[in-house]
Amino acid sequence: MNNLLKTPLFDIYNDYGGKVVDFAGWALPVQFSGIIEEHKAVRNNAGLFDVSHMGEILVFGEQATGFLEYLLANEISSLKKGKIRYAHICNKNGGVVDDILVYKFSMDEYLLVVNASNIEKDYKWIKQHAPKEVFVEDVSRQTAQLALQGPKTVEILSKLTNFNLNSLKYYSFEREVFVLDYKCIISRTGYTGEDGFEIYCAPKDAPDLWRSILEAGKDMGAVPVGLGARDTLRFEACMPLYGHELADDITPLEAGLERYIKLDKSDFIGKDALEEQKNNGIPRMLIGIEMIERGIPRGGYSIIVDGKVIGNVTTGSYCPFVNKNLALALVNTEKLVIKENGEPVVGQEMYVEIREKQIAAKTVITPFYRR
Repeated sequence: MNNLLKTPLFDIYNDYGGKVVDFAGWALPVQFSGIIEEHKAVRNNAGLFDVSHMGEILVFGEQATGFLEYLLANEISSLKKGKIRYAHICNKNGGVVDDILVYKFSMDEYLLVVNASNIEKDYKWIKQHAPKEVFVEDVSRQTAQLALQGPKTVEILSKLTNFNLNSLKYYSFEREVFVLDYKCIISRTGYTGEDGFEIYCAPKDAPDLWRSILEAGKDMGAVPVGLGARDTLRFEACMPLYGHELADDITPLEAGLERYIKLDKSDFIGKDALEEQKNNGIPRMLIGIEMIERGIPRGGYSIIVDGKVIGNVTTGSYCPFVNKNLALALVNTEKLVIKENGEPVVGQEMYVEIREKQIAAKTVITPFYRR
C-alpha cells in the first residue's frame, strides 16, 4: 500500500474495520462490515462514504461559461448559481472523455467534479482546449469529500449544522455551510439512488467530520460504507460508471443518456459525430438484463441471441436490495426487439455466457431500483 495514493481518512479506516484495496492507484476500503450489510443500510437508514479520491477542477474567468458550453455536451448557459448539472466531456468521435458534475459558483467560476481515475487526463484535456482568458486549476489535493446517503441523512446531518438542509433541492448546493465548526460545501447529490448529501471540506477537517457524522447517526443505523457497496448501489439504480457504461469508445447516446446531450447547441466537441450517430441510427444500446437461470453475469461476459454474440455485460452483480442477479449490457441493436418509442421490449430472452455455458436471461426495465 506504500506506493498508493491515500485520502485524509486512510489512517482511521482500520478503526472501523475497513478492508483496504488498490482502486485506480488509491488505497481505499472495499468494505467495513460487509458489502450486503452496507448496501442495505444505505437503502434503509444511512451510509457514509469516503469519496476524497474524486477530482475537483476549478474553471474560472470572464469566458468560463462560453468555454464550458463548447467543452461539454450538456447546456451550461442556463445553469443558475447554486445549481449542479450532470454533463459529458466528449471527444471528436462522440466517445466520452469523462462524465462529470458542474457546480456553478458564479457566471465566471465553476467547479467540475471528475472521476478519480481521470483527474490527470481531464485536467490536461480541459487545459488543452481552454482559451487563454479561461483559467483551469486542479484543486483535488486541497479538497476532501464525504458522501452521506440514505433516507435518514437529513435527520443525521441536522444534528451537526444549523443550516436548513431541507432548503437544498436535488442537484443544488450551498457554498459556505458550517458542519460543526468546519466550513464546507454541501450539495444534495449522490451516487446511490437515495437521497443524501456530498460534503466538500478541507482535508485536515475530514477525519473529525467522519467520526462526528457516524456518531450522530449511530442510533439511526448509519454505517461506514466501502467501494463494494458503492458499486452495487449505483448499479442497482443504473447509474453509469466510467470505464464500464461509458468510455472513450462508448457514446452517451449508446449509453441511453440522450437527455444530457443538447444537439441544438451551436457547437461542442463531438457534436458532429453524435448528430451523425443519432440521424443514422444508434448501432448499440445499453439494456437491463435479469438472469432466469442461476448465475451471476460479470463485466465482459458475452450476450448471445440466436447463437450470435451481440454484445457484452458492462456491469453485472447480485443486487442485495432487489434480490436478483442483474446486468447492464451494451449490445448491437440488430437482434433486439425494439418498441416504436425506441426502447427494447421487456422479456426478450437471450443468453449470458458464464464459464463457457449459455445461461438464460431476459431483458428488463431499468433502473432496477427506484426509491
